[in-house]
Amino acid sequence: MPATVLVLVETINDYLPILEHQGFHLILAPTPAERAAAIARHGSQIDAVLTRGPLGLYADEMAALPKLKIICVIGAGYEQVDLQAAADRRIAVTNGAGVNASSVADHAMALLLSLVRDVPRCDAAVRRGEWPKIMRPSLAGKRLGILGLGAVGMAIAKRANAGFDMSVCYHNRQHRSDVPYTFCSTPTELARASDFLIVATPGGLGTQHLINRQVLDTLGPKGFLVNIARASVIVTADLITALEQRRIAGAALDVFDNEPQVPEALKNLNNVILTPHVAGLSPEATQGTVELVGKNLVAFFSGQPVLTPIELPLPAAIQHAQ
Repeated sequence: MPATVLVLVETINDYLPILEHQGFHLILAPTPAERAAAIARHGSQIDAVLTRGPLGLYADEMAALPKLKIICVIGAGYEQVDLQAAADRRIAVTNGAGVNASSVADHAMALLLSLVRDVPRCDAAVRRGEWPKIMRPSLAGKRLGILGLGAVGMAIAKRANAGFDMSVCYHNRQHRSDVPYTFCSTPTELARASDFLIVATPGGLGTQHLINRQVLDTLGPKGFLVNIARASVIVTADLITALEQRRIAGAALDVFDNEPQVPEALKNLNNVILTPHVAGLSPEATQGTVELVGKNLVAFFSGQPVLTPIELPLPAAIQHAQ
């Protein structure tokens, strides 16, 4: 019997034949209603779940899937997957860290360029028949701060440093001795060392609200912020206030707290660029992501180690026994 995979992701349909050709039976449930219906109707048959960080998989859903053995998360983030529930059930969890790094880095740089050079306002003016001479900063010689120097952060750093002659500093959970960039010990120190700040860290409790009023005030009225990571890393209310009061120059955001809802305050600001969580979407990244899912599934159901495992907490029973 082929393994049955519940697919909760809405953006990969063109590449699902990769999994079907490997012998997996797929159940597609990309909306909340379809997800609930699929779990209720097919829960006893589902061996694996394919999801992404913001969609996650919750403890009550895992409890309704008695055959579930592995959860594959597209992309690096897995913040809404209940890892404790997975550990308690001894369900493996994998992610797609690094596969879409090039796509996300491209989008980060596109947002930074559009923001700093004010491309949307220039475009809108020309369409209105206007011809303003808008003076905007150059990127060359500026200081770029990157919050989170993983695969995405590294791809951004290389583009900025080699392509735009920018100096790069970063804040990470740990100092990296294998990179030529300057380490900053706190987000506030990073903001102080930056003209532009790009958020590229995973979501979750460990990074929640790292960017707050103090960091934004340190970035200052000439500073620009780009977020292609997770909205939870930034205190959204602090960001809106800073933008409204021009305590920072502008922000470009691809992620939001309650997607697809976006605060009206952000929509009403002319120093903000908004995109609908598409940084990681490209044909190349999506194909690579699904191929990695396939490799993880094939390895797991063949009794081999998965390629990109997520470390799980100890099962609750073991924690209580210690």
